[in-house]
Amino acid sequence: MFGLNDAAILVIQTLGSLYLLVVLLRFMLQAVRANFYNPISQFIVRATQPLLKPLRRVIPSMFGLDMSSLVLALVVQMVLFAIVLTLYGIPFNVLGLLIWAPIGIFALFLKIWFFAMIISVILSWVAPGSQSPGAELAYQLSEPLLAPFRRIVPNLGGLDISPILAFLVIQLLQQGLIPRLAYYAFMPRELFGLI
Repeated sequence: MFGLNDAAILVIQTLGSLYLLVVLLRFMLQAVRANFYNPISQFIVRATQPLLKPLRRVIPSMFGLDMSSLVLALVVQMVLFAIVLTLYGIPFNVLGLLIWAPIGIFALFLKIWFFAMIISVILSWVAPGSQSPGAELAYQLSEPLLAPFRRIVPNLGGLDISPILAFLVIQLLQQGLIPRLAYYAFMPRELFGLI
């Protein structure tokens, strides 16, 4: 039976995961030097600015990467895990959260890249050269990931099959590496829905 506790878990997982997605997108969009003036980028900046502004004062950028966004994503993931485990009545410790949060963040990175590539591939078939804000960001997110695969896979007369190889690698990581990391880190099963 679906109880009040289950409803609370569903709402917290959904809202927490959405905010985590926005924070991680901010990190990724800055890493790939995406168009800052894109309306979606502007929304992401506004949604994350209140929590990032104080973090930027103490956490510097490194290697051209916005480390404060990454730290905020890890903190949001840890808080989300802690709330869900508390609602399930499962004991946890901070060390466990520190180990499980990077696994969750890595899994979300893979999902973002997967869907960015799906959007890019579909748009290249149905609306090549689309100038919509979403299409632009999907292309900007997926291009750095596809570039190494394009060097490996030859162009077959105008047919680019490098996304197939990239999808395969992402699936291997999602289905092989992530579950193993979660298992060896003793991640509770209740958190598997969040990774």
